[in-house]
Formats: sequence, structure tokens, C-alpha cells
Amino acid sequence: MVNYMLMITAEFDNIKSLQPQGGCDDPSFTYYFKLKCGNCGEVTEKEAWLNLDEKIAVPKGSVNLVQKCKCCGREGTITMVPNCGHPLTEDLVEQGEFAPMMLFDCRGYEPFDFAFGSGWRAESLEGTKFNDIDLSEEEFSEYCEKGKCPVMISNLRAIFKVVK
Repeated sequence: MVNYMLMITAEFDNIKSLQPQGGCDDPSFTYYFKLKCGNCGEVTEKEAWLNLDEKIAVPKGSVNLVQKCKCCGREGTITMVPNCGHPLTEDLVEQGEFAPMMLFDCRGYEPFDFAFGSGWRAESLEGTKFNDIDLSEEEFSEYCEKGKCPVMISNLRAIFKVVK
């Protein structure tokens, strides 16, 4: 078993924070990423998707994903571990830091190549909330009426960090 923390960062213009729509533990927020088999190294062609709402019963409890490698046939599982993430904030961005979003307990697979999609929420420095943002193009721009200024999220990056 290896735990991988999804870490994200970006560049902000007049943005205070970025997170999934209902917070980092939003049960309906879907995470998309490719998987690498821990046995043969085969990489999935398409992204796997996981959210906290989707659970699969296994002999020792439940997991969020069960998948067999198309190359070697070995089965792997991934379980999402809530209460480990927090929003990407202006302070973290200014320091060039990444924010932890979600922890994944991986058995037989290694996650990588996270794909930003829809369902994100950002807040401007003036407190305007921008809901259900689609970050699949890896940027967002809008106008904040309260602050009378443009807001922008750009240069989105994600990594999976091994944690103990």
C-alpha cells in the first residue's frame, strides 16, 4: 500500500482560493487521472474517475476503484481518504507552494497525470464566489463586480506526492 496526495498549484490574479465545489471532501466531486500498473508498468489509455460517493464492496471493507490491468490482468484498488486536503490559497500561491486536495490509498496502481475538469469553486479577493468552474482548459478568467477587476487562474499544475 502506498498513499499518494494529490497536490495542486496555480497562478492567481485577484483570487483568494480554489477548491472543489463543495470543499476538498465534496462527496460528488470527481477526480480524473491515469493509472500505472504497479506490476507491469502498463499505463491506462483513459483516465480513471473516482469520487467519495462511489464505493465498491470488497472482502475487507470498501474502496472507490477496483480495476484490472489490461496487460497483465492484475487487480488493483484505490481508496480515497477524506479530511486530508485544504484549498489552494493566495498565500500558498505567492510562496510557490502546492495545496493538498485528496489522499489516495493505492494498492497495485500508481496515479499520475491528473486532469482538471469541472466542478471547481474560486473566491475573489473581494469575496465573490465563482461556482462550477470548468478547469479542463487549465485556466479560468472572469470579472469580479465587487472588486471591479478581472480575476484569473492560470498555469495549473498537479502532482501526486508519496506520503507516509
